Amino acid sequence: MVFAHDTETALQAAATLVNSEDDDGDTLSSVADLDEFFERFEFTGRHDRDRAELDAVRALRPALRTLLTSERDQAVEIVNEMLAAARAVPRLVRHDRFDWHLHAVDAQAPLATRIVVETAMAMIDVIRADELSRLALCSDDDCNGVVVDLSRNRSRRFCSTSCGNRNAVAAYRARQASSG
Repeated sequence: MVFAHDTETALQAAATLVNSEDDDGDTLSSVADLDEFFERFEFTGRHDRDRAELDAVRALRPALRTLLTSERDQAVEIVNEMLAAARAVPRLVRHDRFDWHLHAVDAQAPLATRIVVETAMAMIDVIRADELSRLALCSDDDCNGVVVDLSRNRSRRFCSTSCGNRNAVAAYRARQASSG
């Protein structure tokens, strides 16, 4: 494990949220999609399950993309702004099956606020460890997805299995064409 569980989960959730909108469509277009996102990343606390909450969460995508793809100094500025705007006060909490970890806003704060703060708190760990190289854009020339590389050997290059498979097939076909 590169980072603590809550840091890794927050980074993966942020990247999934950012990548939920691309040229092929939007995978976060309904309240049911938001419910699935909420459950998948094991968010706790308030979840309104309505269109207003969905719209607020979807509106986070550009800011989170900027944060996840920023250079270190810019990321520091963005993190500080996000935490100040949310009046975040970090505290240790333990709940459900999770041991001690950080929360920085009340569990009853809107989901969009909690996502921003959890992402900003995760980025603190990334910045302090000087590990921003673990965040990148997808290596697929036709994709603009964000990649969170938590592998030991820093080998993750694609945002999804689809992008990885598409590139593997293209490389295979190129090899076949050049050898035949």
